[in-house]
Amino acid sequence: MPEKTKPKKLTAYDPAEDLGSDEAIAIFMAEAFQTNDAGYISHALGVVARAKGMAQIAGQTGLSREQLYRSFSAKGNPTLKTTLAVMKALGIELTAKIPTAA
Repeated sequence: MPEKTKPKKLTAYDPAEDLGSDEAIAIFMAEAFQTNDAGYISHALGVVARAKGMAQIAGQTGLSREQLYRSFSAKGNPTLKTTLAVMKALGIELTAKIPTAA
């Protein structure tokens, strides 16, 4: 009879761990913006902020780490002011363009 092995425990995947370069962050955020889902975009900004270091982003924006974690959590709803401040701290620009015809 084969020996029984214990099942391995799965750990939660944190996408922030894979965002080690500005290029990876740009691709991640571009894909988030393409969804047009405000909640997902907000979540993606929170992931990028964690990747860069929430304490650093808090220092650059003048917001507390707790406020940032709360604003960009799954149930968070950051204000436009907070979103723009975090984007500026992350070096992400918001631009407007006319959509191309499909």
